[in-house]
Amino acid sequence: MYLCSLKSAQSKYWNTIKLAQLPAWQTCQLSVCSKLCYAIGGAPYQITGCALGFFLQIYLLDVALVDPFYASIILFGGRAWDAITDPTVGFLVSRSPWTRFGKMMPWIVLSTPLAVVCYFLIWYVPPIDQGKIIWYLMFYCLFQTLQTCFHVPYSALTMFISSEQKERDSATAYRMTVEVLGTVIGTGIKGQIVGLANAPCIPVGDDFNSSSQDFGPEVNISQPHISLEHTRQAYMIASGVISAIYVLCAVILFCGVKERKETTRVRSEPMSFFQGIRLVMGHGPYVKLVMGFLFTSLAFMLLEGNFALFCCYTLGFRDDFQNILLVIMVSFHHLMVYVDDNHYLIPFLILVVLLKSNLIVTYMISFAAGVSIAAAFLLPWSMLPDVVDDFKVHNPETQGHEAIFYSFYVFFTKFASGVSLGISTLSLDFAGYVTRGCSQPVEVDITLKVLVSAAPIFLIIIGLIIFITYPINEERCQGNRKLLNEQRENELDSETDSTETDGSVV
Repeated sequence: MYLCSLKSAQSKYWNTIKLAQLPAWQTCQLSVCSKLCYAIGGAPYQITGCALGFFLQIYLLDVALVDPFYASIILFGGRAWDAITDPTVGFLVSRSPWTRFGKMMPWIVLSTPLAVVCYFLIWYVPPIDQGKIIWYLMFYCLFQTLQTCFHVPYSALTMFISSEQKERDSATAYRMTVEVLGTVIGTGIKGQIVGLANAPCIPVGDDFNSSSQDFGPEVNISQPHISLEHTRQAYMIASGVISAIYVLCAVILFCGVKERKETTRVRSEPMSFFQGIRLVMGHGPYVKLVMGFLFTSLAFMLLEGNFALFCCYTLGFRDDFQNILLVIMVSFHHLMVYVDDNHYLIPFLILVVLLKSNLIVTYMISFAAGVSIAAAFLLPWSMLPDVVDDFKVHNPETQGHEAIFYSFYVFFTKFASGVSLGISTLSLDFAGYVTRGCSQPVEVDITLKVLVSAAPIFLIIIGLIIFITYPINEERCQGNRKLLNEQRENELDSETDSTETDGSVV
């Protein structure tokens, strides 16, 4: 049934793209400009998410010179903080009053400038040693909170840009396309700028015997003219460029999208926070979708967070890792809609570990793996609106909780990232990771192989088993849409009759 749902999501993606190309007088849809502006609003989350996911761990270890144990606390603590912020923001957004700019848009606008400042300061190395841990943990948590204030309302905005399901599907298709492009932009900008000034390493063990050259503690042995300070400046330049893109996307979203007030009447009394959680998490299809997405996301996050270290130390491609990451994201962007399942990722995870280190082969495997990652990570997002509609059908007296659905979905994604990065960095510490070392002990190589191959494969299998029990197929989706459309038409008719009655009385 899960495979049917994925194929349905793929079909929906292509059908809505074609639908969006029809003239407005035939479809009565949002303009292409409005859909593009809405889609661009999803780019900041993916751009910053990819930059943090791929580069924050190696930045903390080899550039900011944070001990692996404390780096694991920073990475896990920042994501675990979302255990509070995501559901809380979702609840607050659902209770927010309607303003002249809408219900969701004020959250997006007000959070953007503060989020950009915090993001930039994450990539700044403070001139202190003792308070460095507090610095990174504080600004990482602040950024996660402010980004939640942006992304949760933006995700829920899907339900407010139009009352027509076809228009929502079309806007979601545009959004998925731009978000995947955002992953390419985030990886490309961060990787290519930082790649011009790779962090210098210190020869350890047998590295001293590989050359008679006298290496200094602040010099890159592959590019002797690059110092650690140059690398730090490169990270700041890249973060400045991404921050500017973040602000630009938020401005385009605000100027190009008009939030529409729901025509249906909210017939339920306001709920407390815990009542809303119980109601949402009590919906079976949502729980199965979230749990399946949690395991597949955890697999992707493990691969994402450790692949840079794996390329640098296990494969030995210290000067090429940023290009390998970019190849993964480019294939992720161009071919994601052609893959209808995520188990195709498993063979590539096995090959990248078993085959002997070869740059050309690594590029080929990375390209193929990026295609499969797309299906594992993005297709579940196209299934979430169907779950929300199914909830509305089964709970007709309860309305206005879309933000809670989306906030928990975002939370589980971030929670998976925090758990994966925290555990993996702690594992590297136990294995004896050498900060800024030009090579690593055998135990570190084995740990990296487990983190990018064995562990993700195991998690993907669990996720697939959960998705097999997913109950919503295409037939059920169509039935839910029909019922919701009938419900909406009946309520509009009743409101019209009520207005006419009031007018005749006057």
